[in-house]
Amino acid sequence: MDPARIGETVGVDVGRVVFAVLPVGAAAGLGGLASRQAPAVYQRLSKPPWAPPASAFGPVWSTLYLAIAVAGWRIYATASPMTRRLHLTQLALNGAWPAAFFGIRDKRASLVIMASLDLSLGLEVARLRREDRRAAGLLVPYLAWCGFATALNTAVSEPEANHSE
Repeated sequence: MDPARIGETVGVDVGRVVFAVLPVGAAAGLGGLASRQAPAVYQRLSKPPWAPPASAFGPVWSTLYLAIAVAGWRIYATASPMTRRLHLTQLALNGAWPAAFFGIRDKRASLVIMASLDLSLGLEVARLRREDRRAAGLLVPYLAWCGFATALNTAVSEPEANHSE
């Protein structure tokens, strides 16, 4: 059987599945690899009193990645090419942030990445409000969490927190 026709046989749009799952899996996978030292680094940081415990990040990100994948499923069929590019851009930035923050421990670079992520995600949600309100709604918690993460990243970007191992 021709592999390109497998999706047709089972009634699945393979392109849609790939668009919904692959970028989210890549962002989560790259972020996970770059975050291997995250528990030790996060513990040593000088954090504000409103910083969540390290144990909160796994469940939050699992839930957000699921919502992002569902939004991606909808976006593939309903959104403009520009909105689809914004979706892929913000996921690439999502995957890059842990490498800057936890990997090379460059707080300034991580803030530039977060600001770019916030901007591209905000633009995506704004466009989706016109193109697919449900997809926009699925991404609003992610946008809120990214805003919170930007504030947290800023709060821990003190010179004494930027030491190498």
